[in-house]
Amino acid sequence: MQAQKGELDQVVKEVEKINQEYQETCNQTLLHINSIQEYGKNAKLQNPSSSLQRLNGVAQDGLNLLKSLQFKLDLLAPQLPSHQQVQKTQSLAESWKEEIQRLRVSLRNANLQAKDNMRKAAKLERELLLGGGEESTTRRRNLQTKAGMTSAAESITDSLRRTRQLMVQEVERSASTLMTVEESTGVLKKAESEYKGHRSLLMRTRNLLSTMQRQDVLDRVIIAVGFILFSLAVLYVVSKRMGLLKLQRTLMAAAKAGMGGQVEIVHRQVGNPAQVHENVVQDLDAPLGQPMHDEL
Repeated sequence: MQAQKGELDQVVKEVEKINQEYQETCNQTLLHINSIQEYGKNAKLQNPSSSLQRLNGVAQDGLNLLKSLQFKLDLLAPQLPSHQQVQKTQSLAESWKEEIQRLRVSLRNANLQAKDNMRKAAKLERELLLGGGEESTTRRRNLQTKAGMTSAAESITDSLRRTRQLMVQEVERSASTLMTVEESTGVLKKAESEYKGHRSLLMRTRNLLSTMQRQDVLDRVIIAVGFILFSLAVLYVVSKRMGLLKLQRTLMAAAKAGMGGQVEIVHRQVGNPAQVHENVVQDLDAPLGQPMHDEL
């Protein structure tokens, strides 16, 4: 939380710094545009090192720097802490954009005015050069010397301006790269925190899977042992059942054989069953008063 607050304070300070730098650059650019507009009006008071090309280069550099500052402010606006500050900064960036456009129009008008001034000054100079006398000769010599110095100064100024422009572009590219690196760092930190959370979850899942695998092996062993015990019990019951059936059959066979032997013995002892039956019937037909004789 404190780190996030520190980052927001840094964004606010950066916005204030950009605003201050914009105001300074805008004032300097306005001065250069005014110098371009006044260029050529008074040839005697004109600074030889301040040529029109150099003034235009400096003014263009100022406009490019203003455009860069406006772009940075537009990028930093959504990162401000409050919604009110965001809207205010975005409105400021839009006003800067319109002001830069007005400065470009003023620079174009200033160049037109400078060309008109130079045309008038050239016309006056030509009239003076075409005149006779020692003053005209001295003016022609001074003009040649001034032209040589101006040409050398302009070439050096162009070289320095191109170098400065390259440096400004390189700084802007470095700033853009730095912002991209910072965004990538934030994304990597977020990914790292998410990875740590997923890593703990994966560790718990892995431990749970190991426990389930051990439980699965234990269940398989229990099922196998149970199946073996059940098979042994079934075999034992079947073997006992087969033994009982065999014993029962043996007993039944033995019982049948025993009963058959007893019947033969009775037959041998009693004799003919028909005679026995007749004797019994005759005895039953005998008178009741007649005494019965025990045949046995």
